[in-house]
Amino acid sequence: MSKQIKQMEMDALKKTFHGVQDLVFLSSSGVNCHTDNQMRLAMRRKKIHLQVVKNSLARRVFNDLGLKLDKCWEGPTTVVWGAGSVAELSRELEGLIKKNDKMKVKAVLAEGQEISFDRALKMPTRTEAIGMVIALALSPARRLMAQVIAPASAIAGQIKSLSEKSEKEEAAPAATS
Repeated sequence: MSKQIKQMEMDALKKTFHGVQDLVFLSSSGVNCHTDNQMRLAMRRKKIHLQVVKNSLARRVFNDLGLKLDKCWEGPTTVVWGAGSVAELSRELEGLIKKNDKMKVKAVLAEGQEISFDRALKMPTRTEAIGMVIALALSPARRLMAQVIAPASAIAGQIKSLSEKSEKEEAAPAATS
């Protein structure tokens, strides 16, 4: 392969992966073409992209982009990206990996930092994280409102029991007459 073609491929990879911070690197050696095609179609429907890369070129490109990985450049490498977050991406890939034992996870990048696949599976998705932040933000207000309302509800309960008691006392002399 000539230097010009290698440079063109590296430029294409840089353009493809520029700004992508959530990636999963897979080893898909031994996967037949039918299974590979089904996997790609299923992932495409979920807006997840797969690309088989040449290790030597990909290593240079990812180093230039500031994403340094050393472990994953042995054997055929498939780069997977897309979905809303690395958590969603990992959850989708977990199902595929369970169905096909020939696929293995080499590395996972979340926000440009290498993490384990198990940790990526446990991470919240974007919507889950937003929900947790909103719940935490609303929590003090809920507690405050509960503290403000609690004495008033206690007093209202006592007044109600007193009024029921006085109604019973008024009804009792009327029943005896």
